Amino acid sequence: MYTQLRETADELAGVLWREHTVYRERGGGVVIRGEHVRRWISLGPTGGKDQALLRAGRLLDGGTTAPARTEVVVDLKAGTAELAAVCRRMLAEVAAVAEPAPATATRAGRSAEPGKQRKPGRTARAARPGRPRRERHTSLGSFVVLLCVAGVLGAWLYNLFGGGYGY
Repeated sequence: MYTQLRETADELAGVLWREHTVYRERGGGVVIRGEHVRRWISLGPTGGKDQALLRAGRLLDGGTTAPARTEVVVDLKAGTAELAAVCRRMLAEVAAVAEPAPATATRAGRSAEPGKQRKPGRTARAARPGRPRRERHTSLGSFVVLLCVAGVLGAWLYNLFGGGYGY
């Protein structure tokens, strides 16, 4: 099954993207990475003959793969053109989910009235250059607790070994 998935993935990658990387994933499937479009496609075994689980997602900033946004079971007997069409549709769905929707609604989900203009949003404040933050590993309260514990332990040891009447 792996060789069939690998061959299909190689053909599919050549049709979809000029620049791509094809590699094997842990579960026995094959991943096609398109770094320039920041997307990935995975072909995995489903248990059925000549079927594969096709998943698509996006690549995050560090190059790690985000969880799959869409999944579909495809028939590997279909031609490369049909599989490429399914992949393009899935990649379009991933791109639509990844891009933020235009902000047409105001607070509480109400739409803006057509006659009113929206006020521009507040800009983020710059970080204040004040003094560097002191990092205290152990607070004063912790020292007080430690002193109390040490005092109780010392009193117990004194009572046990040296301060008693020799009971």
